[in-house]
This record gives sequence, structure tokens and C-alpha cells, in this order.
Amino acid sequence: MRPTREQDELRSAVRTLLTRHQDAHAWAPLTVQIGAAGLAVPDEYGGVGGGARDVHVLMEELGRCLSPLPCLGSSVLTVGALLVSGDKEACGRLLPGLAEGGSVGTLAWAERGSWEREAIRAEAVPGPGGGHLITGTKEHVLDWPVVDVLLVAARTAHGVSLFEVAPDAAGVRREPVMTMDRTRAQARWLLDGAEGRLLGVDGDGGRHLERVRDLACTALAAEQVGAAERCLELTVEYARNRVQFGRPIGSFQAVKHRLADAYVLVESARSAALGAAFAADEDPGALPRAAAVAKSVCSEAFSAVAGEMIQLHGGIGITWEHDAHRYFKRAHGAGELFGPPALHRARLAAGLGLTGH
Repeated sequence: MRPTREQDELRSAVRTLLTRHQDAHAWAPLTVQIGAAGLAVPDEYGGVGGGARDVHVLMEELGRCLSPLPCLGSSVLTVGALLVSGDKEACGRLLPGLAEGGSVGTLAWAERGSWEREAIRAEAVPGPGGGHLITGTKEHVLDWPVVDVLLVAARTAHGVSLFEVAPDAAGVRREPVMTMDRTRAQARWLLDGAEGRLLGVDGDGGRHLERVRDLACTALAAEQVGAAERCLELTVEYARNRVQFGRPIGSFQAVKHRLADAYVLVESARSAALGAAFAADEDPGALPRAAAVAKSVCSEAFSAVAGEMIQLHGGIGITWEHDAHRYFKRAHGAGELFGPPALHRARLAAGLGLTGH
């Protein structure tokens, strides 16, 4: 599963651009110059026509610098939901703007802290003109200052379905949420009789969301790998330069062992994330298992390496002036996003028929 020449060039271009442009200012050049927002969008809708392995490269680089850009919420969740819905009209109307980065989307999905379909209580009832009226509260929605495309999961008489809702429509309200990880904005969306347009087939939303979650976990795993790798790089650099008792602390055996263990965690996580990306592109039937493995392994690896970063940096590692706390907070938030590792291990066990044994 070695990267192609094109993927190596993509990595180099993304890293260079993110070095030149900080934070939200990188969105325009990243989308215009590289086409990052349309990597997973088929060329018939104005995208690059790439796959999960291309998205993996992008997300790794975004993770290294804890980028706040809306790639996960817009380019993975929203694009993925539109594509799996099979709604050609909506795809033709919405995907070109999302692919070029001119519009940003988000998927309002989780309720009561869960991304499981059983947790969805938002209701969609038939409304005037053949549409639906949606009422409910959506949590942990990935946020961006301007949201142009809002997709909502709600329950109809036929089951969970996906809907397109105008973000500025009557009965729609967004509340920014203060989170531990300030590098990834979240919001709560409240819908009170908001008009929604059904995407795809009524009642198929639950099945579609399972596919979207697998793609999201695969992309998030890549981001976690990139962030964990950067934690390790910064810690190794510090251990080489920090002198105690007349020698660099990196020369102490105990520190060497901890850094070696962190390296193993990073590389193991990388293998799991790449395995999920490969499955998404080449073996969709294996994706649920591979995505569950990747989300569990990469979440725990990132948390462990971010913790070691703080420990091995000593006193400076717990100050606001150092970036260690930012990586530690991203590790915690990313670990819970789309479900904690224990949930995905349970999914994995159920898929292997091990539940109850």
C-alpha cells in the first residue's frame, strides 16, 4: 500500500501550502490550487475523482498542524452523504460547489452524544408541497463560520432518512458550542418544523449513515495519524536539545524506550488507517471492519502519544505557550468523535460474531 507518485506530490503540495497559510486562511488556496475539497467527488460533478487514499494524504497533513479547515465535515461527511444517497438531482446541484470549495456543508446527525441510528429522535413529518417538516436537536455538528449546505438525519414513518435543509430557513437555529478542543468547531442545530427535502429513498438513511460513518472514521484515523506523528517529531526534537545532568535527555535509556514505544504506536496506527483507506477504495465489503479497527487503534495511539509529549516535555509541556496541550485536546476530542474506541471494538466484535462470548 505504498503511495503513488501523485499522492506523494499531493502531500508535498498540501504541506507547503499549510506552511504558508495559517488556520482558516488556507481554505481558499487549498481548494483553488489543489482541489482538496473535491478529492472524493467524481469528475462528473466537478471533482478530482480520487478515492479514500487521496483523502488519507490530505487528512494526515491537516492533522499534523491541527488545521481547523472543514474538510472532514464538508468534503467527507457532506459529500459522502450526498453520494451514498443516490439522489442525482441533489448531487448535480450541490456537489460542484462543494468540490470547488465555494460552498461548505455539514451533516447534522448525532443526538444525545451518539452517532448510532437508534439514537436519532428528530422527526420528519409530511409537509406542504410534498416536503417534510423536521423537528429535533442535533449535537456535535462540525461547524464553519458560513454553512451553505445542511444535511439532516431524521426519522420518518419508514425509518431514518436524510434531508436537505436550508441553513437559514424558518425554524432552523444554530448554536456554537464551547468544546475542549478549540481547533475543531462544533455547533448544536435546533430544528422546529423546518422544511426539508428528502434525499434518496425514504427510510434508507440509516443504512447510508453507516457507510458515511465508515468513511468518516477512515478519514479521521488518517488525521489522527498525522497529528500523532507530529507529536512524536516535536518530542524527539525536544529530547535531543534538552540537557539535564550534562547530557541530552534523549540519551537516557528510559526516555529512549518511551520514544520507541511511541514510534511503534504511530506506525501501527498508520497501518490501520491505510488499511481502512485501501478497503474503502478496493474492497467496500471489508470497510466496516477496517474502519472500526482504524478508529479504535488510531484514537488510542494519538491519545497515548499526545500524553507522552506532555510528560517528556516536562514543565513546559503543561503551559499554554506550548502546543502540547492543543494536541492533547485534539486527541481527546477526536477520540470521542463518531464514537469512542470501545464502541468501535464492540462493532468489530459483533461483525466477527463474538458478541456475548
